Amino acid sequence: MEEADRARAAAREAVRDVEPSDLQTAMAERLSRCSVVPGVLVFLSASATAGRADGGLAERAAGVQLVYEGLALTRELVESVPWTADGDDADRPADLDVLAADVLVAKGFRLLARTEAADAAVRTVREFGRERTDAQAGREPTARSLEASVFDLAAVAGASAAGTDVPSGLRQYAVGLADSWGDPPLGSPEDVLPDRAAEVMTRVAGPSAPDSDDAIRPSATDH
Repeated sequence: MEEADRARAAAREAVRDVEPSDLQTAMAERLSRCSVVPGVLVFLSASATAGRADGGLAERAAGVQLVYEGLALTRELVESVPWTADGDDADRPADLDVLAADVLVAKGFRLLARTEAADAAVRTVREFGRERTDAQAGREPTARSLEASVFDLAAVAGASAAGTDVPSGLRQYAVGLADSWGDPPLGSPEDVLPDRAAEVMTRVAGPSAPDSDDAIRPSATDH
């Protein structure tokens, strides 16, 4: 789909100036194979609310995608604990991944810093921290999953591009998409998003959208 190509290209362009080259290569390789659903949702949310391609929309999509990739990589590192005990040269790939995760999130924040999605980006990171803390302690989560938080962020980043309020129905639908997918990792946009996702997003973002959560949350059978 066109939005997927645009999201991936924008994310890779955003890290093109990263140095040293080994770090830039590691980030570019990850972005070349990752799921770009978060970035796609930015484009779809913008279309659902404004029907236009704002000049800064690609940067917003890249910002959301980079925040997600950085936090998803952090989660992978925490769950796998890839470091060796003696700290020899085998640690270097893992150390590079830690640095890549930090830079991805920082780059994403920079792209979103002067947009209406800035506060939502901060909230996403805070929720991720609470969710990971609960997971490490074996407790029931007190925050949304990373995917639910990022899909909400994507809806805010895209829908606010036209300078209008973000419809609550659109945000709820985006979160529902994450919940209906289930456990990570995310699949491709074709796998994660229902066939008529763009049409439904336009409907739930409209002034006559239903207030009921049941009317706007997608089902796993929608795919």
